[in-house]
Amino acid sequence: MFSVFEDTIQLTTSGEGDIINLTPFIMEVIDKSEIKTGVLNLFVEGSTAAVTTIEYESGVLMDFKEALSKIAPENIAYSHDMAWGDGNGRSHVKAAIIGPSLEIPIRSSKPALGVWQQPVLVELDVKEKRNRRIHCTVTGIKKETEIKT
Repeated sequence: MFSVFEDTIQLTTSGEGDIINLTPFIMEVIDKSEIKTGVLNLFVEGSTAAVTTIEYESGVLMDFKEALSKIAPENIAYSHDMAWGDGNGRSHVKAAIIGPSLEIPIRSSKPALGVWQQPVLVELDVKEKRNRRIHCTVTGIKKETEIKT
């Protein structure tokens, strides 16, 4: 039977550059959904955070942060900062480039990810810490239920 399941992951980040591995959180969502074959959609609220996949390894994480700092560096003027004075113009630019959503196929009740591929939340806001909500929608075919006699 086709089914839709909704849940929310709530996390507190430690500020700009924090990258949180979402694998244990999505495994729990998929398990609760009872979907065997389908799709998990993740969507993070806010315009200064993003979700993507990456190899969650210290070297790759450092390289990723370095690349982002070259794409939207600290030391240039942002029109947003001039208008609002909050200093997070670069945060909005980085978040828009990475994106707020991610879809992951579900096969045999597991996320169909590569061995070195982990879904992550990327905190890009310049504030010290943020509370983030990631909306999870799982759609697909449920596991067969046993008929007890």
